[in-house]
Amino acid sequence: MGSICGFTIVTGGAARLVFGYDSYGNTCGQRNEQIEGVRLSGLDHTDRKFVFFLDPCNIDIVQRKIKSLALCVSLCPPEEMKTHQDLKRFAMLNGSELCSYELAAHKYPALPERFSKCPKLPVPPSKPLPVFNRCTPLDISCYAKFAEAVVTFVSDNSVLHRLIAGVAASKEIIIGLCVLALVLSMTLMAVIRYISAVLVWILTALVVLGSLAGTSVLWWLYIDYRLYGNDTSTKVTTEVTEEEETHRDNGQALLVYAISATVFTIILLLLMLFMRKRVALTIALFHVAGKVFIHLPLLTLQPFVTFLALLLFWIYWILVLLFLGTTGNPVQNEETGLTEFRLTGPLQYLTWYHAVGLVWISEFILACQQMTVAGAVVTYYFTRDKNRLPVTPILSSVLRLLRYHLGTVAKGSFIITLVKIPRLVLMYIHNQLKGKENACARCLLKTCICCLWCLEKCLNYLNQNAYAATAINSTSFCTSARDAFVILVENALRVATINAVGDFVLFLGKILIVTSTAFAGVLLLNYQRDYAEWLLPLIIVCLFAFLVAHCFLSIFEIVVDVLFLCFAIDTKYNDGTPGKEFFMDKALMEFVESSRRLERAVERGRSRVKEAVSEGAEMKPMAPGTSSA
Repeated sequence: MGSICGFTIVTGGAARLVFGYDSYGNTCGQRNEQIEGVRLSGLDHTDRKFVFFLDPCNIDIVQRKIKSLALCVSLCPPEEMKTHQDLKRFAMLNGSELCSYELAAHKYPALPERFSKCPKLPVPPSKPLPVFNRCTPLDISCYAKFAEAVVTFVSDNSVLHRLIAGVAASKEIIIGLCVLALVLSMTLMAVIRYISAVLVWILTALVVLGSLAGTSVLWWLYIDYRLYGNDTSTKVTTEVTEEEETHRDNGQALLVYAISATVFTIILLLLMLFMRKRVALTIALFHVAGKVFIHLPLLTLQPFVTFLALLLFWIYWILVLLFLGTTGNPVQNEETGLTEFRLTGPLQYLTWYHAVGLVWISEFILACQQMTVAGAVVTYYFTRDKNRLPVTPILSSVLRLLRYHLGTVAKGSFIITLVKIPRLVLMYIHNQLKGKENACARCLLKTCICCLWCLEKCLNYLNQNAYAATAINSTSFCTSARDAFVILVENALRVATINAVGDFVLFLGKILIVTSTAFAGVLLLNYQRDYAEWLLPLIIVCLFAFLVAHCFLSIFEIVVDVLFLCFAIDTKYNDGTPGKEFFMDKALMEFVESSRRLERAVERGRSRVKEAVSEGAEMKPMAPGTSSA
């Protein structure tokens, strides 16, 4: 990707984007070479540094470009010009000719070519864009076509104006509420260990009660339907009609629903019964994760660092993409006759490679965040004396990543890219063929997209655990992925419980932050009597609050997953005996001790049952039928 950027700079694409070029292939602000077959090329535009469009409002919505003759001028027109005499006067006074180069400025009003090679009248006042040197009209009303798609949902423009006015009037409140969402997210990560137990058991109770209530309602509806059906059947003795068949089908459907709900409820209750101690593990992990953020407060800055890195990379990627748009060989457009620069031959695939790089490097940056967090959490977990932690575990983790594990992160992110790109291609094909393909093709496309999405999620989860295994053992990506996979399979029920219960608790945390921010917004916006003006500020605030909560609680989720892998490895290779002491926190140690007490109680029960069975077997020869009289 660096080579692509260098190629665009060396071949002049970057200069053409920044300085601009006219419709004859000349770059503004510099001396140009003659282009074979293109008239008026090779001009010296050292003094003409700005690009001026003769008809800036002639916009091609599909191709996203201005379909107008472009010239290099020395000065953008600061005032409106209504006649060709005004164009002549402006050129004579300022030396900036706004008509095509072959036309003499003092002859503008009398030339017959003035209608096709001079600006469309009236010429609006304009000023150059910073950095990019394009003359842009001060009145942007001619660009309204771009805004039509945005405002078509509003039938009355006054409504849109009121909404925008509400945002402008409430900008201080919006900023304050965004800061509140940020503070709430950071606070929640510190206190969630105190409320996780309550949230988990509330969730468990709601799931059980909801399934029981749903099953009861379905059986009640079925019994009521049967009673109602029997009453009507005793009154009607004629032959069966189509309506009665429909009633019978409805009864059968209700019976199937009720039986299915009953089976689901029984399975759910059994799972809750057998997985209750694993729910306790989830609570213990949340408790320890809260301690991690207290000992490693810099973890809260990870979302900011990752977002900044992604933002800088996206800006760079867009800039190089624009460079590619002005790189290549000069080609005359057959429709307009204007000269454009296009990549031809094998070079046209540079754009596709650049697009692949967008996905890969974005995934690479996210993987670096996961690796950094995993390294810091592993250091915390396997340090027995927490007072002897490194001064900056996060910085130490970053240095280890840069020195040892960049290849691991690159390979993991590349695997995600190999799955994500086909899914994006299929989604693009599905959108292009919408309404044209048959039902079978549509179903097949959606199935492939869904399967690739599921595979991507599974690989993401495995990669995250592979990074944690790499941080623990300092092994390569494939070895770490294999070790992590074995650990996850050995603890499949625990993994399922932690992901199901933990994800829902974190989702409740996101909802809590959004609703709290929205409630505070309603209180602060209450002074505005025009309630229609509340809508847009509240939507902006709620979206920002959800985004912030998602970023921060995603870090919390990574911490919980890494802690679980450390806990699984700790319990696999250590048993608490001298020489094999556990590394785990006190909360996890209490969970292990309670699990062991439960296992010992179960073993004692089994041994008593075996003893009773053996005693009964020994007493069988004393039966009357077998005794020797």
